Amino acid sequence: MDIIFGRNRKEQPEPMRAKVTGKIPAWLQGTLLRNGPGMHTVGESNYNHWFDGLALLHSFTIRDGEVYYRSKYLRSDTYNANIEANRIVVSEFGTMAYPDPCKNIFSKAFSYLSHTIPDFTDNCLINIMKCGEDFYATSETNYIRKINPQTLETLEKVDYRKYVAVNLATSHPHYDEAGNVLNMGTSIVEKGKTKYVIFKIPATVPEGKKQGKSPWKHTEVFCSIPSRSLLSPSYYHSFGVTENYVIFLEQPFRLDILKMATAYIRRMSWASCLAFHREEKTYIHIIDQRTRQPVQTKFYTDAMVVFHHVNAYEEDGCIVFDVIAYEDNSLYQLFYLANLNQDFKENSRLTSVPTLKRFAVPLHVDKNAEVGSNLIKVASTTAMALKEEDGQVYCQPEFLHEGLELPRVNYAHNGKQYRYVFAAGVQWSPIPTKIIKYDILTKSSLKWREDDCWPAEPLFVPAPGAKDEDDGVILSAIVSTDPQKLPFLLILDAKSFTELARASVDVDMHMDLHGLFITDMDWDTKKQAASEEQRDLASNCHGAPPT
Repeated sequence: MDIIFGRNRKEQPEPMRAKVTGKIPAWLQGTLLRNGPGMHTVGESNYNHWFDGLALLHSFTIRDGEVYYRSKYLRSDTYNANIEANRIVVSEFGTMAYPDPCKNIFSKAFSYLSHTIPDFTDNCLINIMKCGEDFYATSETNYIRKINPQTLETLEKVDYRKYVAVNLATSHPHYDEAGNVLNMGTSIVEKGKTKYVIFKIPATVPEGKKQGKSPWKHTEVFCSIPSRSLLSPSYYHSFGVTENYVIFLEQPFRLDILKMATAYIRRMSWASCLAFHREEKTYIHIIDQRTRQPVQTKFYTDAMVVFHHVNAYEEDGCIVFDVIAYEDNSLYQLFYLANLNQDFKENSRLTSVPTLKRFAVPLHVDKNAEVGSNLIKVASTTAMALKEEDGQVYCQPEFLHEGLELPRVNYAHNGKQYRYVFAAGVQWSPIPTKIIKYDILTKSSLKWREDDCWPAEPLFVPAPGAKDEDDGVILSAIVSTDPQKLPFLLILDAKSFTELARASVDVDMHMDLHGLFITDMDWDTKKQAASEEQRDLASNCHGAPPT
């Protein structure tokens, strides 16, 4: 596993032409932009956790059947401080950094004080977010970094706290048809309250407002949900939406704020302040987007850990939502670099298996329904919602499929009824070994796999004028542990799951986490011209033409 996780990766800041085999569809024009950790050692110091590594952006630009690759480390304040000091000096969630032992007692005291309420890292290594015409590298802190999606240059830092009172925020926002961003964050002990905040960032400055101002200044709080615990809010990585509702899971995987406040003094990481409470419930919050108020009925299910919502929709007076669920938090523990060693295979067997689960929640609960009765009358699922004596509703899921992670759907069907899940497949470990297309209707699946190949999250790109949900292609960046096989961009036909083409690059490519595909429609004329300039530069400077 050291080949995949342990080594620092070299960046490729100038575009390199890939060797293409097969035929790329003529309509596929744009850039696959991805993000993930690429550096885990700085000088003599090491990060403890794979998710702590310094962010390495990379992209595959597809133009007229040709592909150009480039990668560049995010020049965050964190990156710059670490590189200048030649050691890790900024704390990450799983790695606490400490002051230089040569500093005097006053400097050390200040460092301890500044970590009581931490100013989190801007090492934005998880995903890419589109906001209006701009793109941002994101993580789960209050900081995001604007980037140039063509050159991968790092631009200004944005602090969510200037626009909405959140200390943490998800890296999986949702977008409406107008391009407005809907996201969630946690406000920790703000004015004596800890709450989960849903907020909306407009794609453009609203009409009638002063032009030239950033849409960020018009960020609005959509709804706030009080945390069940003032000092132990729930951890969450994503949330779900339908056309009219937001779904938020307050799971018993919680962050202890008091422990976090003293973690630096106790020489413990912030991650050590996370704990899973298997004896507790997972509460399901439903928020009406029209009234911006939570549905009053209390819904809950068994203790679980969810990182990724898949999709959700409304059907016959119910909300149906799908998630990838774990029985505990062992997945996070496995990705400590000390566990990604020669005993990895054995360690991974102790990790709970990710399971695609479907839940159904009734929007209106009949007060006259019998206690213990199933309130779900939807024929498309066996999931149940059982009324209890105190008026709460216990939700029992339908188990759909084991061994899926990093799920994606055709985003045109986000929040609507859908049929297909495109995901990374895992077997004996949480590291993807194949790509899967799962058909929810028929409960069947198609797979792509190849020996010694480790695929990243599969991303669906629809064909122009597509009518079928699976009319398009799947893109995935593939890392190989075979020294004779170069890493490559895989392009699959999303219907048949057969390989259309691959673009191999002779670079030190890293395993990434999340990203997006930027079509030509996402670019204005000036940006497209710059992209053409990039192509010309690559043709003249890097790599022989593909044979």
